[in-house]
Amino acid sequence: MKRKFLTNLGFLLFLNLLVKPFWIFGIDRTVQNIAAPGEYGFYFTVLNFTFLFNMLLDFGITNFNNKNIAQNSHLLNKHFSGITLLRLLLGVVYFAVIFVIAKVIGYDGRHMYFLAFLAFNQFLISFILYLRSNISGLLLFRIDSAISVLDRLLMILFCSVLLWGNITTEPFRIIWFVYAQTLAYILTAFVALLIVIRKAAFRRLQWNTSFFLMIIKQSFPFALLVLLMSFYNRIDSVMLERLLPKGIGTTQVDIYAKAYRLLDAVNMIAYLFAVLLIPIFARLIKDKSPVEGMVKLSFTIIFTISMIIASCSSFFSDQIMSLLYVGQIQEAQKVFVFLIIGFIPISTTYIFGTLLTANGSLKALNIMALTGMILNISLNYLLIPHFMAVGSAYASVITQFVTAFIQVAIAQRIFRFAINWKYIFTLLFFAIGVILLNLAARASGFDWRIAIVVTGVASVIWAFVLKLMNIGRFIRLIRNE
Repeated sequence: MKRKFLTNLGFLLFLNLLVKPFWIFGIDRTVQNIAAPGEYGFYFTVLNFTFLFNMLLDFGITNFNNKNIAQNSHLLNKHFSGITLLRLLLGVVYFAVIFVIAKVIGYDGRHMYFLAFLAFNQFLISFILYLRSNISGLLLFRIDSAISVLDRLLMILFCSVLLWGNITTEPFRIIWFVYAQTLAYILTAFVALLIVIRKAAFRRLQWNTSFFLMIIKQSFPFALLVLLMSFYNRIDSVMLERLLPKGIGTTQVDIYAKAYRLLDAVNMIAYLFAVLLIPIFARLIKDKSPVEGMVKLSFTIIFTISMIIASCSSFFSDQIMSLLYVGQIQEAQKVFVFLIIGFIPISTTYIFGTLLTANGSLKALNIMALTGMILNISLNYLLIPHFMAVGSAYASVITQFVTAFIQVAIAQRIFRFAINWKYIFTLLFFAIGVILLNLAARASGFDWRIAIVVTGVASVIWAFVLKLMNIGRFIRLIRNE
């Protein structure tokens, strides 16, 4: 399993690093820079509003299905037809609820127009993720990896034409950005559906009330977890717009979105770990095989990566934001420092939260997520009126550290991991060393681009010196199970 994890992680990272950075820094950043003031903030707020109710679209079915198919691959043929029909019904419920709530909180006609397309996009994304859960549940990681970047490849193509194709004399409109995403998601969903239909020997949709009730009952704890985590991860921009005066709110969301986009970019790396790990952890747990080795291997890699990225990005935050964006740089830089530090606990969550999900420890996870939601909403309510976007960043990083710590503690208790003080102190020494390297680089006077590259390389070398990374061990794992 370690060999399968490392080889497929390498392939998945290669594809995503080939495609998604250009999407984020070439396309999405360009749209943020050329959009009229407040326009990207408007789009970002409505987008995050659609995320809050994703639970209604998925109802935890994707996580349940990924774990279930990984442990019982023969169930794909039996479950696919019924789950597909159930998801269509959940889509109807999602649209009804989200438009009613949008009306209640005062969304106007323009909000509603954007909401229609962005909510449809969420439906498509959710359906694609469900289709991919079947593919990865069968441990077909390379096919899943290709599907994972297809939507972004199509978006890059469509948006490149809109941005630089000179097909219109009008200034770029943010709604075109939404249309391009919709078309890309439709095509990706179609490709993924064809693949799964072939694997599932699908014939037709079948109505089965008892099956629907069984799936909803089993996936409800997953659904609740998704709902609670969506609130504490995505409510920041919605609260910024709603709690601050009109005009100021969308401007602050613009600032927050500039910083958050970079966090979203690096989160891609941690998310890929979870995509691979949930079926692997599920298979190991079913076979009653030890999971500690896989947990330590994956956490060591992601902690090393997240510590280097978070440290380098925070120490050189002003230069990074100035390079990428125009306008509101100083404000966005302050937000970015705190958000990017949150990448460390977020990465931890992707390992330990995935382990607990694969184990079915949903009650403990939901208590953790409820704690995180209450903490995040309370902090946002208290801090936004005084610190605006920076206040949301404070709330986010505090919540991420608290919830990550809780998940590690739960996993240690359930799996009875031995507390390895030598390993913990090694991680601590590594973190201190990376911080000191960044301090030295910042004070060196070299061009910041050179300084950040040298610091990154030196940090990797420091990881090898402390034996957190071991090339020989990686090669042995790849060659032999």
